[in-house]
Amino acid sequence: MDKMNWLQLVNDKRFGLENYHDPKKSRTRTDFRRDYDRLVFSSPFRRLQNKTQVFPLPGSIFVHNRLTHSMEVSCVGRSIAELVAVGLRKKYAENADGIEHFDHLGDIAAAACLAHDLGNPPFGHSGEKAIGRFFSEGAGLQLRELLTDEEWSDLINFEGNANAFRVLTHRFRGRREGGFAMTYSTLASIVKYPYESRLAGEKGKFGFFLSERESYCRLASELGILKLSTPGEPLRFARHPLVYIVEAADDICYEVMDIEDAHKLKILSTQEVIDAFMAFFPPERHPHMKQIMDSVDDPNEKIAYLRSCVVGCLVERCSDAFLKNEESILGGTFRGSLLDHIPDMEKQGYRNCNALSWRKIYRASEVVDVELAGNRIITFLLEKLIEAVTHPELYYSRLLLAKFPQQYDVDSPSLYGKIQAVLDHISAMTDVYALDLYRKLKGLSLPAV
Repeated sequence: MDKMNWLQLVNDKRFGLENYHDPKKSRTRTDFRRDYDRLVFSSPFRRLQNKTQVFPLPGSIFVHNRLTHSMEVSCVGRSIAELVAVGLRKKYAENADGIEHFDHLGDIAAAACLAHDLGNPPFGHSGEKAIGRFFSEGAGLQLRELLTDEEWSDLINFEGNANAFRVLTHRFRGRREGGFAMTYSTLASIVKYPYESRLAGEKGKFGFFLSERESYCRLASELGILKLSTPGEPLRFARHPLVYIVEAADDICYEVMDIEDAHKLKILSTQEVIDAFMAFFPPERHPHMKQIMDSVDDPNEKIAYLRSCVVGCLVERCSDAFLKNEESILGGTFRGSLLDHIPDMEKQGYRNCNALSWRKIYRASEVVDVELAGNRIITFLLEKLIEAVTHPELYYSRLLLAKFPQQYDVDSPSLYGKIQAVLDHISAMTDVYALDLYRKLKGLSLPAV
């Protein structure tokens, strides 16, 4: 049976800078650590601080935004990957050739986790839905006959993960070849759904737009990622193994941290959260945990303690699941997520938290208000900006086009390219910027004089 191998999967060649690659060059910082640092200092990463995670951006109570979420996911991803690396070093101890590759897994996972949300538009996941539904249900439907099936599929299934891959790899106007020029391994580790949009299905998930299809194929070929589709079918690949770690870290953080945020906002009671988090642990451990909670009076500190226990537990269980299933992961036959393969008690605890979130959090008034406002704002901006790029001869269009950042190709020779320029612009906006632009275009506010 064909399977991937770690010697290929861990590759520090930089996308777009392949001709400058020198595998023998010695550095105090590895290229994977440089990936991490490059992301931290980038504008798209900084903008995440003003993008909604779940709850509205903070007033008097600070809750997670996309930036704090990504930083926490990075910490958790690094921890899982480092535990996995320890296990793999033991497993392959007799095979000295390439065993040092495992030293880099933590840095690759940390960088990929840091980048996983870079392509998300403003207003949380509702922003993704608003873009897709603008084309499938709204004014964008009139463009259907002017686009190919593949192009249309990209638009109606707009996906933040695919857009993150575009942000990192696309050569925007005036920018260098290869986009961020990240390492091959880091780039492949963020693509959770390594197939094109025609396979998106009901969930609307896919990993790369038509415009980046060849870029992903280049990565897959270099890294030895298994191709699962046959000639003539839409492209589908196995995941890079570290994708499972990035996915697990993301799932752990959003589930556990959303509940902690909901507690701070008094959407969930202290007892509800204690009951949910204690369910991850066997009864014999409960007295000790309760004793520690009783030593502090602040309810938020009690929950913070339990949150750290849950995250630590899930980190260990997910690393165990990866090591137990490494052969099927490398063979492209592993099904589900790592969290689907942890022991029953922890798995049920996670499912209970997920059910609690859907019942009490994701339909909370504050969350729905963001979704409603975000949908209205993004839909309006799409209407105006797409009209501007498709009818640039109009006076109002010229005014709008003057506000576009110069790196977005509004003069693309294809309609698909013009629409992508609009999506590039909107998806890069922060919540505050999108709202401000909406108000200005509506005539509800004027620049301060």
